[in-house]
Amino acid sequence: MSMIRDLRAAVRPSLRKTPTTYTNYDPTRDHSASSAIVDCAVYRDGRRVDDRACLTPRGAMSQVRESGGFAWIGLHEPTEAEFAGIAAEFGLHPLAVEDAVHAHQRPKLERYDDTLFTVFKTIHYVEHAELTATSEVVETGELMCFTGPDFVITVRHGGQGSLRNLRHRLQGEPELLTKGPSAVLHALADHVVDGYIAVADAVELDIDQLEIDVFSPASKGSTRGTDTGRIYQLKREVLEFKRAVTPLLRPMQLLSERPMRLVDPDIQKYFRDVADHLARVQEQVVGFDELLNSILQANLAQATVAQNEDMRKITSWAAIVAVPTAVCGVYGMNFEHMPELHWKYGYPMVLGAIAVVCFTIHRTLKRNGWL
Repeated sequence: MSMIRDLRAAVRPSLRKTPTTYTNYDPTRDHSASSAIVDCAVYRDGRRVDDRACLTPRGAMSQVRESGGFAWIGLHEPTEAEFAGIAAEFGLHPLAVEDAVHAHQRPKLERYDDTLFTVFKTIHYVEHAELTATSEVVETGELMCFTGPDFVITVRHGGQGSLRNLRHRLQGEPELLTKGPSAVLHALADHVVDGYIAVADAVELDIDQLEIDVFSPASKGSTRGTDTGRIYQLKREVLEFKRAVTPLLRPMQLLSERPMRLVDPDIQKYFRDVADHLARVQEQVVGFDELLNSILQANLAQATVAQNEDMRKITSWAAIVAVPTAVCGVYGMNFEHMPELHWKYGYPMVLGAIAVVCFTIHRTLKRNGWL
């Protein structure tokens, strides 16, 4: 057991916190003074409490413990020092704290004592005038959510996926906020999945346009060899999209099917709708991947056919050129006794014979589709 403790200490030294670690955290400081805390508020009876004492995490929790309700704290890319005090105040598990600070996590749902830790991958569609072999189609971010009996802590990573509009929308639905922190968790999941749906629709348009370009007869000669890079780039972007969607299916199914003490039974019904939408998006993304595979194979087959056509044309012209080459080669050997060598009409006769034979070969090859 001592060896295991030593190993854990070597691998995660940052998790062995002492009281001095939090000396840089001032719980009485206004949240606007911190670059990490985006918003901090207390909600009671579905309404936001208008009290300046709620603007700090410690003040918000004091209000919750005295008068009820729940606190919602939003952070954006906090550092270890900025998040350390909040983690201590709310008793967050060190492993979940480490994941929230360093990001680059797989979508998941974990339970630590009385806290649910949920990781979402946010997806943003990058607008572009034309898809190229280097175009960025989707941009990913991360959203972590700590859900407790009387608090919600959201941590965002990435420049997209602001929750300001979502918070304002929820504040306009007090009957939903009365259900507690699980209502916020559902709103976050619904917000993320709605983003997936919008991105899936936009990516589908890109795939449709790419399919038209690949199979358009007018573009086969001018864009030969350029479509493969575009297809591969879009396939990479779809794969990134797939990595965000597929792992989230299991957490949403758990939230919608398994009874949890931290999730209100009325809210759990709404998670079923989110899980259904997510399943539909997952089917779309899998379909995108398969369709791009088919388009890529078709594009490669077209390239192979084009190469075969080129080889047939080259071979045909080589056969035509072989006739005058052979005849001229024979008459260039400078023998004294050769057919029609001293005849006055021998030269035009040979040229005419070469022309007739070449014309016959050209016509035959063209009739057979080689030229």
